[in-house]
Amino acid sequence: MIADSARNATARANRRVGLLAGLVAVSMIGVAYAAVPLYRLFCQVTGFGGTTQTAVAAPTADQLVAVAGRTIKVRFDSNIAPGLPWRFRPKVNEVSIPIGEKRLGFYTASNTGSTAITGRAVYNVSPDVAGRYFIKIDCFCFTEQTLKAGETVDMPVSYYIDPAIMDDPVARKIDEITLSYTFYPVDKPAAAVAALDKPSPVRVSAAAIRNSLKDRG
Repeated sequence: MIADSARNATARANRRVGLLAGLVAVSMIGVAYAAVPLYRLFCQVTGFGGTTQTAVAAPTADQLVAVAGRTIKVRFDSNIAPGLPWRFRPKVNEVSIPIGEKRLGFYTASNTGSTAITGRAVYNVSPDVAGRYFIKIDCFCFTEQTLKAGETVDMPVSYYIDPAIMDDPVARKIDEITLSYTFYPVDKPAAAVAALDKPSPVRVSAAAIRNSLKDRG
């Protein structure tokens, strides 16, 4: 009887250990799946790793007031991942802009392949600390972009430097920010590319260019 009782106690203990091990395993899987979106959220909120911020809505002229006598040079960098037969480059390599002033920059992308190809751009800024103050209002990188064979398009990015950068004892010393994009291929069968329920690559209208020039005064 004593032996049976001991065996039963051991079996119950083993079941508890097995149950706990199973719960730990399930928890670890959940943490692994949650890690990527949580990391992205952390980067978006803090600007960690040079992640830029996105404006919830385009600021009005009253909300954006340039900081008198304070400019920052913005450099534009472009890269293409292996396997994407595109040419991708900025229209202008660098500009100097007043802090708090809305600007419109342009990149040009060309599909040198023989079929329609969809790409997606990832981005960051350097130095990393500038990420939380580099605000994008609109950008080609917000959606996938599909280019037909031989097609060339202009891709705009609307942005500004948040005047709050002047209140950061570290970031306020920055005089140059690099905005970098890398386009990656998006794997889709030809039929899916033809039926994409996505905005087509951003074409720049004459009105957009006129508005950009007005923004620049």
